[in-house]
Amino acid sequence: MLKKIPMRTCVVTREKLEKKELLRVVKNKEGIVAIDPTGKANGKGAYLKKDAEVIKKARQNKILDRVLETTIPDSLYEDMLNIINK
Repeated sequence: MLKKIPMRTCVVTREKLEKKELLRVVKNKEGIVAIDPTGKANGKGAYLKKDAEVIKKARQNKILDRVLETTIPDSLYEDMLNIINK
């Protein structure tokens, strides 16, 4: 039997992609926003395609700020860019 591949939607491009092709950003109960490399952290999550252009667009249009209902620090976007450029 085939194993079901988890699909998630990128909050910027609205594309449905495999979970491993996306970065998850999560806001926990305390309001702390972090990158979730495991994809299993508790809290409200948002997925972004692992693409520098998508991350830059999310930063410019404040898409994550709206989705997670908080202010996202620029350092988080820098961390995301560093992760995908490895």
